[in-house]
Amino acid sequence: MYGDVSPPLAHANRHNKIPSVKLLETVTGPSDTGLVATDGHDMGLMERAMSNRTGAILIAAALLCSSGPSQAQSQAQSSGNGVSNFLGNIFSGPKSGPAPQAAPGPDGGPPPWSGEDGASGHPLMTSSAIREAAANFQNCVASMWPDAARRNITQANFERFTAGLEPDLRIMDLMDSQPEFTKSIWDYLDILVNDNRLAKGREILAKYKPQFDAAEKAYSVDRYAIASIWGIESNYSTQMGDRNVVQSTATLACVGRRQAYFKDEFLTALEILNRGDLRPEQMRGSWAGAFGPTQFMPTAFKRYAVDGDGDGRRDVVDNAADLIASTANNLKKDGWQAGRSWGYEVVLPEGFNFMLADKAKAMTIAQWQSQGMKRADGKPFPDSAEKAYLLAPAGAQGPGFLMLQNFRVIMKYNPAEAYALAIGHFADRLRGGPAFVQPWPRQERVLSRAERLELQQLLVQRGFYKGTPDGQFGGQTREALRSFQASIGAPADGFASSDVLERLRGR
Repeated sequence: MYGDVSPPLAHANRHNKIPSVKLLETVTGPSDTGLVATDGHDMGLMERAMSNRTGAILIAAALLCSSGPSQAQSQAQSSGNGVSNFLGNIFSGPKSGPAPQAAPGPDGGPPPWSGEDGASGHPLMTSSAIREAAANFQNCVASMWPDAARRNITQANFERFTAGLEPDLRIMDLMDSQPEFTKSIWDYLDILVNDNRLAKGREILAKYKPQFDAAEKAYSVDRYAIASIWGIESNYSTQMGDRNVVQSTATLACVGRRQAYFKDEFLTALEILNRGDLRPEQMRGSWAGAFGPTQFMPTAFKRYAVDGDGDGRRDVVDNAADLIASTANNLKKDGWQAGRSWGYEVVLPEGFNFMLADKAKAMTIAQWQSQGMKRADGKPFPDSAEKAYLLAPAGAQGPGFLMLQNFRVIMKYNPAEAYALAIGHFADRLRGGPAFVQPWPRQERVLSRAERLELQQLLVQRGFYKGTPDGQFGGQTREALRSFQASIGAPADGFASSDVLERLRGR
């Protein structure tokens, strides 16, 4: 046994089976911690999965690219599923142009590998390096047996679970794909927080009330946050990805630029099967290896999965008690504060100094109030001693948000700020709260990748940006943009609008 095994949460209720659903294969690319998805969780929701779990959604980070920034995790968990995956595909890693539209495979399935060099320029992502690694795939997998044995995986199970494995090279395209356009944060929120998903979330909360009750009692984590993650990661188990997790992680452990990271994920996937928590057919998920309704990477499963109903297994795929308890345990161990909000929508005063809108510049609520900050709904702040940082994802034209500790916890699940904002807002809506009060600048046009690249190049020419232009917006680009805006007397909000691009062009 390994990982956490907690006391059963719901012995009395054994009817925890989650209805089986046809998993939907979704193609996604990594999202990043910057405004535009990058190699986030240095990979993205997507590769977030990789650094935190998977998740799905790397997306969010990319969204912020057109409006702001984020993570989706330090390595962006990659969820090849659900919205996470869908959005992850929209926002992915760098590329010199739009991702090639590969034709479907001969059987109508996913398209094959393009055969092209990866856009990252990494030496292990050249077509020749990929082919060479693929030719050595069987030897690579076999070479991991000693490591598997040290993890107490039996030789019989190692051979059983790796028999017939072939590399899925299409993953190489997904790992390095870069979309031409991203979505605005308001479009992102519209997609993830909608009436249909909210209705389904309320059904889930009612159907599994005993399991949510037990998990809330054991872990002191808000049920609405758990239900929100479930809904956004997989649309309540209807979009979890349908790639073989063992095959995906084995491919990434032997081919491409993240082999060391994925070797651990691959061996951990074998541990899960060896222990008997899940069956091979249950381990279907994203191209990066995230699986289950709340998208656990194998290593995240190992750290956080618990046996919620005392049946001896930690089934986060088909058992509601285990799924809910494990997701709660994840949030709890990441620092969730019971009875606290994730943050507050706030109205920014006229002439506000947007240089304060920085994750590193947290202040107490009382200090923010001294800056003229008020809640958008007119209610008082519950605790003026709480520390928060200001997020202004749409700059001076959109709403501001004071982010608390629980927001940072959600970002550990998926490091993209847009993702975490969606989770927090969705949870509030499930609780019966209203939509955001202030409008988004929906008239703003999202910059294309070529325009983002041009904006960075112009910032370099004017001496504001010291990095290498790549079309991806992170903290360095935002700081450079703020400095330029301040130099021309505009609100230094770091928002990459079409207007600021025109100002850089000198028009």
